Amino acid sequence: MYIGIDLGGTNIAAGVVDADGRLISSGAVPTRSERPTIEIVRDMAELAREVAADCGMELADIKAVGIGCPGTINFETGEVIYSNNIKMEHFPLAEEFRKLADLTVKVDNDANCAAMGEYLVNGGGAKSFMLITLGTGVGSGLVVNGSVYRGFNGAASEAGHITLVSGGELCTCGKKGCWEAYASATALVKQTEKAMEEHPESLMHKVAEEFGKINGQTAFLAAKSGDEAAQAVVDAYIRYVADGIVSVENMLQPEVIAIGGGISREGEGLLGPVRDYVEKNGFNKFMEKTRITAAGLFNDAGIIGAAAIAM
Repeated sequence: MYIGIDLGGTNIAAGVVDADGRLISSGAVPTRSERPTIEIVRDMAELAREVAADCGMELADIKAVGIGCPGTINFETGEVIYSNNIKMEHFPLAEEFRKLADLTVKVDNDANCAAMGEYLVNGGGAKSFMLITLGTGVGSGLVVNGSVYRGFNGAASEAGHITLVSGGELCTCGKKGCWEAYASATALVKQTEKAMEEHPESLMHKVAEEFGKINGQTAFLAAKSGDEAAQAVVDAYIRYVADGIVSVENMLQPEVIAIGGGISREGEGLLGPVRDYVEKNGFNKFMEKTRITAAGLFNDAGIIGAAAIAM
């Protein structure tokens, strides 16, 4: 048995995974990313103990732990070189975790882990498979011939930080105009909030009130009820997502691009228009084209993929 931990900007998720990639038990706790990093590591270790206990095991029964962490990772040492969504710089994550749980620990970029998990379960044997997650940020991971592609320095596949709008919205990485600043769920919430301020009559206010907050579903749900202001938000957001995918496809031409993250639950309401836009605007108009699909594992992808990295 292995444990996979998905360290996200909002939640820490963990689970016990068997050697066939089956998720046996799982749990989650809030990240509270503003606090000292060592406190987050303690919560990760405690959560690992809890999910092991749910299976009637102790940590000593676990063969290895994999951790998916946002940012640039030294895969060989387990050091987080830089993370902007959870503030870390040259932080020895694997070493600190081992102090709390005496296990073999492997650390990789969270999107790399999610891509591996999604590929193992839903990749269909594709020779090149890319996962793009629309969450707190825009994550991406590329699997080529069954292995994660990390680049010569471990920093590859940061599609969220390609420039979408030169000099545009400020990204958490410090640069302006990143794809992440327009196509993440965080960006969608900001776009929804702005539209709600400009349109006090919009159904988005009622939807947000019913949910108790503004989230990534707010504009989509109001648009389905015919709200024009919400539809404008949805149309602009879909264009941002699709423009980034066109760039990714033009550069890499992967066999499959899977879109994950909470927004992907919109299904064909998101994917249909994205496919249409990519079809019309992609450079490749003469050969077999990339298949764009929804990811299937949702929140479990990072857990299963992190465990697979540990395997």
